[in-house]
Amino acid sequence: MTTGTITAVPHEATHAVPLSFWRKYVFSTDHKVIGKQFLFSSLFFFTVGGLLAMFIRTQLAWPWQEIPVVGRLLFSSTGNILSPEGYPALVTMHGTIMIFFFIIPILSGAFGNFLIPLMIGARDMAFPRINMISYWIMVPAFVVMLLGFFVEGGTAAAGWTSYVPLSALPDMVPGSGMGQTLWLISLLLVGTSSTMGAINYITTIVMLRAEGMHMFRLPMTIWALFITAVLVVLATPVLTSALILLLLDRTIGTSFFLPSGGGNPLLWQHLFWFYSHPAVYIMILPAMGMASDIIPCFARKPLFGYKPMVFSIMAIAGLGFIVWGHHMFQSGMNPVLGITFMTSTMMIALPSAIKTFNWLATLWRGQIRLTAPMLNGLAFVSTFVIGGLSGVFAAATPVDIFIHDTYWIVGHIHYVLFGGSLFGVFGAIQYWFPKMFGRMMNDTWGKVHFALTFISFNLVFFPMFILGANGMPRRIADPYNYEFLAPLQGLNQFMTISAYVLGLAQLVLFANFFVSLYRGKTAAANPWQSNTLEWTTSSPPPLENFHTTPVVQRGPYEYSSPENGEDWLPQDQLLVAAAAD
Repeated sequence: MTTGTITAVPHEATHAVPLSFWRKYVFSTDHKVIGKQFLFSSLFFFTVGGLLAMFIRTQLAWPWQEIPVVGRLLFSSTGNILSPEGYPALVTMHGTIMIFFFIIPILSGAFGNFLIPLMIGARDMAFPRINMISYWIMVPAFVVMLLGFFVEGGTAAAGWTSYVPLSALPDMVPGSGMGQTLWLISLLLVGTSSTMGAINYITTIVMLRAEGMHMFRLPMTIWALFITAVLVVLATPVLTSALILLLLDRTIGTSFFLPSGGGNPLLWQHLFWFYSHPAVYIMILPAMGMASDIIPCFARKPLFGYKPMVFSIMAIAGLGFIVWGHHMFQSGMNPVLGITFMTSTMMIALPSAIKTFNWLATLWRGQIRLTAPMLNGLAFVSTFVIGGLSGVFAAATPVDIFIHDTYWIVGHIHYVLFGGSLFGVFGAIQYWFPKMFGRMMNDTWGKVHFALTFISFNLVFFPMFILGANGMPRRIADPYNYEFLAPLQGLNQFMTISAYVLGLAQLVLFANFFVSLYRGKTAAANPWQSNTLEWTTSSPPPLENFHTTPVVQRGPYEYSSPENGEDWLPQDQLLVAAAAD
């Protein structure tokens, strides 16, 4: 039967119905269950990483004062004062957990798994068993990383970048013992999981799209996840090789990175940043795609400039591979090479500006609904702009000489990855929660969470630009040791109090999330009146996603001009009819 832009074709089941609890909820090959497993695991590590951030801020505001004890390994033998060795460990584990165990798994692992087959009209991933394994490889990675808190010598303490020679000298400096080795093993497992998932995503998107869903009918979320998967496949093996080489330096006495044996410490930086700068886009591109689907839905307009948005994502990803050297301007590189990296870095502002312009043009003259997902989508745009503009300063070699390794850089990365990625995550959770669990999150409490988070976030991280402009180095445990920073100590205390508010605001999100799982209003198939394919099936979807196989006749961004000559359609004309159950 033909229903608007979707033709419904009956199909026969191809997946056996899992009968046992273990096959249905634990060792499941259903992409929806695997997406939820990534979601709950990532939220757990969001809590762990957030608590570590609270201790970091407490130490900076009141150095060497009594603070709550989270573990003797992070503190001095008295158990009530943070040790000098404990602070670098906190910073290292906070950055590592937030990047590798929260942002990447929740954006690519959770939402990538859950949404890709639904949004392209597929019944499951191309390789369901590999998909299951990609999650269960993450579990030992989780465990190994957490074991660092309990081994002798404590966790890794060389920063989330683990620069050598500090990270390559076992037992010679604090934080470089077994904890650092466990850090390397854990990230090797994380990289394996990410690569397996990325290969699955690429194959699924290329091979399993519904009939009529050609590439330029894909929603922006799928384009973003597709390009992200390409980045993972191309960049992760480089980091994997670097991790293996460093592990060999630490365990069997090789000298790939140690000058004493003929190695080169800068080789680690080149290999690490060749992955880790594309990793910034692995963490931000999925959020861009999700915002590009959330904003049009609640502006009641089609996305402005669909193809330029797609090409801008491609440009951002491509440029991301040739700018890693801007992290190394002070490493002594040839100035001509530095100019090349500086110029290519600044060029990334062009496709980013195209995306920002298109988001604003989508809002122009729209019938805007300020729901909780929409507010978080708008926060994503505004904070990403601030983060991007602050990055332009760091891209200029003469400016970077001053602000490198200061709190300017800390503020920049948090505006991009907290203000950008995390607001995208918040919006995505509240937007797709009905499809995931069949219930609605409370929109009022969602707005409360947004207001508290948005205000406190800016109060915590914007002052970092002031501290950085005044020369405050990052990763220092006691600002009082620097006489020129003494007048700014009140600002550190203000930021810490704001950080407490930011942390408490996330309790509102968690309460709303878990209460809504059991007591939320039952969700309709399409509660947001959206127009992408996942909303044409029930909430939550059946085992094979669609009751009838969809045949796409028109993409979510393809509209005819209404009679009044406007370039957008009224609310009731944006709704795509659902396939019949």
